[in-house]
Amino acid sequence: MKIRIITLIGIVILVGLINQTVTAQVLTEETFKVGRTLSLIDANYVDSVNVSKLAEDMIISTLKKLDPHSTYISAKDVKEMNEPLIGNFEGIGVQFDILHDTIIIVEPITGGPSEKVGIRAGDRIVTINGEKVTNIGMSTSGVYSRLRGAKGTIVNITIFRKGEKEVLDFTITRDKIPIFSLVAAYMLDGATGYIKLDKFAATTEKEFQEALVKLQKSKVKNLVIDLRSNGGGYMLAATDLANHFFADQRLLVYLIGRKTPRQDFKSAGSGDLANARLVVLTDENSASASEIFAGAIQDWDRGVIIGRRTFGKGLVQNGYYLTDGSMIRLTIARYYTPTGRSIQTSYKDGYDKYMKDFLSRYSKGGEIYSADSIPLPDTLKYKTLVSNRIVHGGGGIIPDVFVAQDTSYLSDYYRALYRKDIFRSFVSEYADINRARITSEYKTFDDFKVRFKFTSDELRSFIKKGEDAGVKYNESQYRHSEEEMLLILKALVASRIWQTNEYFRIINENDTVIEKALQVINDGTTYNKILGYQR
Repeated sequence: MKIRIITLIGIVILVGLINQTVTAQVLTEETFKVGRTLSLIDANYVDSVNVSKLAEDMIISTLKKLDPHSTYISAKDVKEMNEPLIGNFEGIGVQFDILHDTIIIVEPITGGPSEKVGIRAGDRIVTINGEKVTNIGMSTSGVYSRLRGAKGTIVNITIFRKGEKEVLDFTITRDKIPIFSLVAAYMLDGATGYIKLDKFAATTEKEFQEALVKLQKSKVKNLVIDLRSNGGGYMLAATDLANHFFADQRLLVYLIGRKTPRQDFKSAGSGDLANARLVVLTDENSASASEIFAGAIQDWDRGVIIGRRTFGKGLVQNGYYLTDGSMIRLTIARYYTPTGRSIQTSYKDGYDKYMKDFLSRYSKGGEIYSADSIPLPDTLKYKTLVSNRIVHGGGGIIPDVFVAQDTSYLSDYYRALYRKDIFRSFVSEYADINRARITSEYKTFDDFKVRFKFTSDELRSFIKKGEDAGVKYNESQYRHSEEEMLLILKALVASRIWQTNEYFRIINENDTVIEKALQVINDGTTYNKILGYQR
């Protein structure tokens, strides 16, 4: 995968069973001391102090000393944190970009209120509720604050549309807008379907079912499920997904905490994909619920895990609201895979060492480049439950088939363009200018995928955009990275003209992990040998 988002915390919300009497006895005196300290500072300290900020800092510092995933979330961030997992927000339903201080509609969300009133890709928003929003330095958060709002409320916007003599006025009634956790689903070949999940949300099971129906129309037999850079989410969404792959009731994950009695979560026993070959793709940013799913599949020898070691987040948090609407996400339990493996990476040396150990995976000679660098402690060996294969605990799910990160295309020139966001900014302008031509010249995405190429003049414009941003052109480095850069640019154009699904259909063409997945899943002998038995 070429564009990676490091997500370090997956969210799992469960109800903790806490003995309220004991908690009150233990905390009363300590709570008084903390409150009294803040009160004394507020009343008597020599200088003026922001006591609210001081209290937040105290909470953050305390939680950080417990474990890496017990955290404090301010009131303003709570809603934003929950939206992706709930699976919707309330607004007008558009994807937009800000280009040259102008808000451009990239795409109205299918079935959303903007699409229903006729908003189109390429439209420019001139005013929102009578307020001019062009050429004033509008930020992304500023657009969100103006377009989002409670369901049933009204937004009046004025649109400039190419080809129209006058601006267009639209009245849009806000509604619930879906946030999708399944970002791609298509056939990799005649028998193998591909599904990519970027989180485990409340809507994941429904999205998976809908994608599966479409793939079944293409006679799908086997599945590759891509969980790379999936930072987690709801645990039950992961077990719901695992249900599809087991024809009987089997333990998928269990939880234990000091105040949380053991809770077992099992498959329902009605797996509609119980006979399909399965490959699960993971990397160092697959965390939490992703590891629950991958761990269950691996422990039962049900599918092949391909890629790199997962993040290692095996702690369960419960959310506790404070009086001002802020939240403490407190670790209440650990989860274990069916063999009894704890996937949590050790944090006994503190938060800073914990993060340093993770980042060391990227250092020269680190484990994203070589399987030999993966720690394999003899004391944390386990045997899978069908074939008795050796698997390891102690920090993440180690894949059955390791594939190093592909760095063959990298150059300093490529990195500089990427850091300056030249790929996205170039495509934003390019797609806006060429949308009508592309949709006219290429009647279908498949036609675009086969025939589309950038002209020499267009590539010179791309290079110039980099130079204008301070990235000096380097001929030899450009040639070294050219194939990958053109693939990224083409994929980004596809996502602007079509959808995210089409982005992955292009970017995955040069993906060494998917190439290995297809080799394994299409060769029954190899597939069975890895799993240690005949299916």
